[in-house]
Amino acid sequence: MTAFEFEAPVWKWSGGGATSWHFITLPFDVTDEIDELCSESKRGFGSVRVKATIGSTSFTTSVFPSNEQKSFILPVKATVRKAEGLADGTKCGVHLAILDLS
Repeated sequence: MTAFEFEAPVWKWSGGGATSWHFITLPFDVTDEIDELCSESKRGFGSVRVKATIGSTSFTTSVFPSNEQKSFILPVKATVRKAEGLADGTKCGVHLAILDLS
């Protein structure tokens, strides 16, 4: 299984409504490698299925390309943020494994 390790801060995005989402932007070198590895196996919206681990919490999700960030972004659910004590701006270590490589 292809995997990456990196550190990056959590950031909050509000879409203009009452709801907000939290993400981690993948480093450009990781994004470039994922693009190369997954060029034939991307899913809807260019997403790539991953298993992410932050601290002692592992979860399955997808990373999505962001034109604004010019990179893939990893959504971080509230349950993960609460379990690991993460807030907007918190820098954390991420282990990211690519799933479903063709």
